[in-house]
Amino acid sequence: GTIHLFRKSQRSFVGKLTHEFRLVAADRRSWKILLFGAINLICIGFLLMWCSSTNSIALTAYTYLTIFDLFSLVTCLISYWVMMKKPSPVYSFGFERFEVLAVFASTVLAQLGALFILKESAERFLEQPEIHTGRLLVGTFVALFFNLFTMLSVKNKPFAYVSEAASTSWLQEHVADLSRSICGIIPGLSSIFLPRMNPFVLIDIAGALALCITYMLIEINNYFAVDTASAIAIALMTFGTMYPMSVYSGKVLLQTTPPHVIGQLDKLLREVSTLDGVLEVRNEHFWTLGFGTLAGSVHVRIRRDANEQMVLAHVTNRLYTLVSTLTVQIFKDDWIRPTLSAVPIANNILNLSDHHVIPMPSLKAADNLNPATSTPAKPSSPPPEFSFNTPGKNVNPVILLNTQTRPYGLGFNHGSAPYSSVLGQGFGIPGTGATQGFRTGFTNIPSRYGTNAHGQPRP
Repeated sequence: GTIHLFRKSQRSFVGKLTHEFRLVAADRRSWKILLFGAINLICIGFLLMWCSSTNSIALTAYTYLTIFDLFSLVTCLISYWVMMKKPSPVYSFGFERFEVLAVFASTVLAQLGALFILKESAERFLEQPEIHTGRLLVGTFVALFFNLFTMLSVKNKPFAYVSEAASTSWLQEHVADLSRSICGIIPGLSSIFLPRMNPFVLIDIAGALALCITYMLIEINNYFAVDTASAIAIALMTFGTMYPMSVYSGKVLLQTTPPHVIGQLDKLLREVSTLDGVLEVRNEHFWTLGFGTLAGSVHVRIRRDANEQMVLAHVTNRLYTLVSTLTVQIFKDDWIRPTLSAVPIANNILNLSDHHVIPMPSLKAADNLNPATSTPAKPSSPPPEFSFNTPGKNVNPVILLNTQTRPYGLGFNHGSAPYSSVLGQGFGIPGTGATQGFRTGFTNIPSRYGTNAHGQPRP
């Protein structure tokens, strides 16, 4: 292959953005979105000029809904881009949270625009300017037609999901109450007004109705303050419609568990805990990864004799019906039964009256002990070689004397002691030879019967 002497320079942020835009533009489905976006920009330009010529803040508030349509088109493009991208090592769960972030940003910007309208309207109450109605009605119908045409022609999956999953706004609740009264008189309209209308279509129609009332009152009575009142009404409807969507998308970004699936998750976890071999289900965490996508992780403790792969298959099969992206960590039970002895012990050895318990003083200060080996440890020296099975070199010999005469047949092995050459250092008595011990297995220790190592008779 070709050898590159110099590392290829990385792309800038604008270069990466251009590359991703070309990737989206290569799909024919996004051509329709781009066409509507171009028409939206032209429409926004004309509406802003008409807002300036009419001096109407109500038309400005309604124009902000057209700007929100532009944000929704960008969100739709991001949704197409997410479907094209595959998970990467950096984004192991995919790019679905980008469209959640786009919905959250769009709704928050719409609410900021509504707050700006409320601030301008409060200033206009102090000094109300004159409103020119020459292009007020024209701008209203142009914005209404384009907003409805965009909402009904473009299939925006993220906003369609949020509008159905989020809680209803106060405008939807009032219209729903009115719709029940109308449907009680004309049952055929129940398919249109019930159970609840599309919030975007509803706010477009309500804003256009407010502008039409403003136009009529100004033309009849020159009542210019109604324009400010209509602007406040449109801003409040915009804020009330976008706020539930911002809350829902914000909870998704915070990785919270959706309230409507908590009961189903509890039922599935109870079923998992009753599976064969499962002892405990703990550290479970489930969150919404994207719109309609639930992710989760769970730890499952199983018996030591259970089949890990079999339990993993059953747990995944139960939870996969609700959780599409699932991580299951299975570990076996970690209890350990304490073992007293590795070999059988004779019954007569367990008699505690045959032994004398002599307390041994501490060798050195407690702070010089190594907690891992219970032997004196030096900072600059390696750990002792026989730290577990043999006593230390500085231990004085402890002789267990018993005045009672016991037979030899106690099940002990009286062969040569292991590591006799090592244990002989520090346990022997100078001037004596090696004598085999019967009770301890050590060398240079007095025998049980007869004379001691110095040749003196035992008392």
